[in-house]
Amino acid sequence: MKDYNINTSTYFLTSERLGFRKWREEDFELAFALWGDVNVTKLIIAGNQLTEKDVLKLLTKEIESDKQFNVQYWPIFLLNTSEFIGCCGMRSYDLTKGIYEIGVLILPRHWRKGYAIEACRSVIDYAFKELNFSALFAGHNPNNVASKKLLEKLSFSYIRDEYYPPTGLNHPSYFLTKEEYVTWQQDH
Repeated sequence: MKDYNINTSTYFLTSERLGFRKWREEDFELAFALWGDVNVTKLIIAGNQLTEKDVLKLLTKEIESDKQFNVQYWPIFLLNTSEFIGCCGMRSYDLTKGIYEIGVLILPRHWRKGYAIEACRSVIDYAFKELNFSALFAGHNPNNVASKKLLEKLSFSYIRDEYYPPTGLNHPSYFLTKEEYVTWQQDH
């Protein structure tokens, strides 16, 4: 597999091992490496794999989300090598209530290294401390046990199953309010 080491601009958000920056139009190769990988998309879309045209639309959508809402599923990189490993961030969910949806996708060769939880914790901190959001929503494919465990570790509370059109399935859905986050922070 190609090594996606790139020169990155200054990260707007970092964690112990990860740097976050915004998607750029010239990032198609990175976007396709992630969203074009059937192992990444098999549980988030019914057709399992996105075409180059689909990935270009998704990249454009992420860039537009940043312009409109100041959030996107930001590309993430290893701080020590600048290697691209996936994306993590937010998108609008219920703007009337200040609720955004959090999501994370990691390239398969970086699975089971703790990057997803580290990235999500950084995004959650950013959402509540910097952006002052009231709550975060998250969902996962009913067959994705790893995502369920991740959301439980992040202190999200199950609320209901919600229909997710890209898969045609009802996805278990979760919430984390700012108050729950503050309480969790005090306890840890």
